[in-house]
Amino acid sequence: MTVPRFLPLDFTERPAAEMSERAALFSELMRRRRTVRHFDARPIPDDVIEHALIAAGSAPSGANRQPWHFVVVTEAAKKAAIREAAEKEEREFYSRRASKEWLEALEPLGTDADKPFLTTAPVLIAIFLRRFNLDAEGKRLKNYYTAESVGIATGMLITALHYAGVATLTHTPSPMRFLNDLLDRPPDERAFLLLVAGYPSRDAEVPDIGKYPLRELATFV
Repeated sequence: MTVPRFLPLDFTERPAAEMSERAALFSELMRRRRTVRHFDARPIPDDVIEHALIAAGSAPSGANRQPWHFVVVTEAAKKAAIREAAEKEEREFYSRRASKEWLEALEPLGTDADKPFLTTAPVLIAIFLRRFNLDAEGKRLKNYYTAESVGIATGMLITALHYAGVATLTHTPSPMRFLNDLLDRPPDERAFLLLVAGYPSRDAEVPDIGKYPLRELATFV
């Protein structure tokens, strides 16, 4: 049995006043985050994406199995292939799969089967969930709490990109098996989400919607 190895915690404790100030500033920064559907084609510096991915990779995960893999897509032909496959699934969704109630819920957002942002935005990040890892001998190791872990990592990636000044869109055409084929990912990985990233276009607009206030989103007991 492996003997656990521990290291001293690297943690910075801050005075209460500084904690409050930092929390308020970060809250205000994130309050301005919006999902963007109109992107500029200008490229994002590679190191911005890389640092955001490193931040995402620091997320907690079940048994520290880190059950995620990120594929960064910038090649125009590959983005075009992804758009073609995604729009095929989206047309099925809007015309046949989605219930009337679901379509009514989407109506205030103004979405439809056309996804031009998949080719306009400079970066697509396909996020895959890995059900198993391989050890040094090639033995399969089961991963735990995979959806929770990958969801947390995805949230941290979105936050890191927003903090750096990159707009994002979470895109989830269903099914997303085409991403495995187009991006050459193994069959034991499941496409979790397609994150669109870039600068918003100069004329970008977002739906006039709000978020729950604190009194509605949290209970203190």
